[in-house]
Amino acid sequence: MKILADKKIRKLISIILAAVTGFGLLSAWIMSYRPGTAPLLILVCGLGMGVLILAACCRYFSEQNKIMEDAAEKITEFLSGNLETRISCEEEGEMYRLFHEVNSLAAILNAKVEKEQGSREFLKNTISDISHQLKTPLAALNIYNGLLQGETEDLSEVREFAVLSEKELERIETLVQNLLKITKLDAGSIVFDKTSVNIADLMGEAELHFAYRARREEKELTVEGEEDTFLMCDRVWMTEAIENIVKNAFDHTEKGDRIEVRWKKSASMVRIHIKDSGSGIHPEDLHHIFKRFYRSRFSKDKQGLGLGLPLAKMIVEANGGAIEVASELGKGTEFILTFPLCTLSLEIPRI
Repeated sequence: MKILADKKIRKLISIILAAVTGFGLLSAWIMSYRPGTAPLLILVCGLGMGVLILAACCRYFSEQNKIMEDAAEKITEFLSGNLETRISCEEEGEMYRLFHEVNSLAAILNAKVEKEQGSREFLKNTISDISHQLKTPLAALNIYNGLLQGETEDLSEVREFAVLSEKELERIETLVQNLLKITKLDAGSIVFDKTSVNIADLMGEAELHFAYRARREEKELTVEGEEDTFLMCDRVWMTEAIENIVKNAFDHTEKGDRIEVRWKKSASMVRIHIKDSGSGIHPEDLHHIFKRFYRSRFSKDKQGLGLGLPLAKMIVEANGGAIEVASELGKGTEFILTFPLCTLSLEIPRI
């Protein structure tokens, strides 16, 4: 019986059984040796047994009442804001099992409160970051607009300010679009349309996308890998992830630097390497580069929004992959995208 797991109940039952047994034995002795006064003596013994049992029960229920009062006090203390308070439940028994469950519930509520506080803090920081990111381009647009409205009549300057304004507007649009994409991924509202995608075609599109920038900035972009390697993923979103990482490489390289994109399939996985010979990432920043809006104090890039790499990581992981980064100051950075065999798909030959 579970009730006997409580040692205090076992003690109470033992006292009652001992009292009843003692009364029975004493009654039998009185009936044998004192038959003349037996009724009176048995009555006295019965009263003594009753008093003993009553005293034991009063003591037991008094202790139980004190334990329940202490538990109620702890619960009130928890509800008043002391989230670390707990009910003592070191002994065995059904009541202490109940206390243990209450403590577990308190721990769960604690975790939810901490999560909620973390969410509020994250929202606060995100709004602050967005405000900061928008403040610079909006201030620049106000300046350019003022110049265009009357402070300059030179057509060449007007065109220059128009081009600068367009760049700032593109920056704002990129920020808004990336925020929308990250929000949708966070909310789980994106349904990935996974199909068998030829990695060579995927990388060919990325190469074509950055070809003009490579020529303009005099950087070398190379794409290399097996033609018959296929990946089961959402083509549109995976293109977004690859291009964000390649863009990051362009943003952190100088004239004459190289950017290499290569991929290779093994027996259990396929790996995509995106490597550059740029400035590298400071060791202090390596564990933070996938955080939203993270800006290194060592970075020379003042235009980056800090959303491209976090978005790329979310997309890669949502498609069943993982992303790693290795970097050395002054020698460059390499991003490695790994997809296990379960996400690979071989092309079905046509008959």
